[in-house]
Amino acid sequence: MPAPARATTDFFDDLTNALLVLRVQAQKRFRPLAPDVLNRRPGPGPGPWSVGECLEHLNIVGGYFLPVVAARLRRAQERGSTPAPFVKHGWLGARLVADLRVPAAAKPRTTPQRYAPTGTRLTRTVTEVYSRQLDELLSLVLKARQVNANAVRIPYPLFSPLRLRLVDQLEYLVVHLQRHAAQAERALAIVADK
Repeated sequence: MPAPARATTDFFDDLTNALLVLRVQAQKRFRPLAPDVLNRRPGPGPGPWSVGECLEHLNIVGGYFLPVVAARLRRAQERGSTPAPFVKHGWLGARLVADLRVPAAAKPRTTPQRYAPTGTRLTRTVTEVYSRQLDELLSLVLKARQVNANAVRIPYPLFSPLRLRLVDQLEYLVVHLQRHAAQAERALAIVADK
């Protein structure tokens, strides 16, 4: 059964609010952390990521997607695209977002190597880049309100012939940020007790 139609303004309001929550979290929880806390893993071995590794992963993903989304939005604006009244999700995009919403404990995911943390000792720069990328994504969400985000297509990086709708890509990015910010919070809670 298809999902009920959702007003475009409501959809973008939800994304904006989620990003604002993430920005506050970044400023209050992650930005003040010293490098030793950023790099301390919550458990032994390569499994659980440190706070810094969670943020580095998000920075790597953002470094790929944000310029692509910005370029596609620019093209849509140049073509004179106007907003659609309702959001239309694509099948693949809706599936990817739904899979990402499943808690990590219930469905662990494997990160492709090119998006994995580098394993180097991280400085506080990782938190600054994370905050800047949140601001950039927020700006892109605001720009996406002005075009038909259902019609803009973003190449899927794991199989470039596939294209996701911009609405799906933006929602995926926000849910992905929420997932790894929560992972960073869990890591922080464990290493703060040590």
